[in-house]
Amino acid sequence: MQEVLTYMMNTFGYLGVCFLIAIENIFPPIPSEVILTFGGFMTTYTRLTVPGVIVFSTIGSLIGALILYRVGLELNRERLGRVMESRMFQRLGFEKSDVEKTIAAFDKHGKKAVLFGRCIPIIRSLVSVPAGMAEMKLSVFLFYTTIGSTVWNILLVSLGAALGASWEKILFYLDRYSGAVRLLLLLGSGTVLVRMFRRRKNR
Repeated sequence: MQEVLTYMMNTFGYLGVCFLIAIENIFPPIPSEVILTFGGFMTTYTRLTVPGVIVFSTIGSLIGALILYRVGLELNRERLGRVMESRMFQRLGFEKSDVEKTIAAFDKHGKKAVLFGRCIPIIRSLVSVPAGMAEMKLSVFLFYTTIGSTVWNILLVSLGAALGASWEKILFYLDRYSGAVRLLLLLGSGTVLVRMFRRRKNR
């Protein structure tokens, strides 16, 4: 992994950082935590600078987020509603009204979800899809995505630069953070499934 990051950043510089983060946002082969902290470390012995890595990693985040936002636009509430009306989803206890309720909630709290979601592993990529589905105004989406991504990038790049050759130490704590997020997502998904099956049983 480190060899790939070193090659990309040494060969393509800031464009390499931008590319890696954009790909990570769409399909995370290498978590942003690793790319950003390693990028910070690279500023300690290459021509890369902390501000430069932050700027281009933020650009990469926006590119990836825009692609997923577009996916959300294509998977709009009408199309998703038709999918939810299919026999398979009805058997699982889903209803078309669930789509409207979910999107309505995102309409109400979407700005906060995009802003804070960009600082949470896993969610930071996925949050762009419901933003597109809810047809959040593009300028608003970009504004909050930029702020959230910049905060996340500043934190991790700065930590990588501060730790230098010991940059990997921060990954231990970030793994725990990511693990806690995964556990919460698992518990949340389990709760939703239990409620759906109970509701179906009551019907």
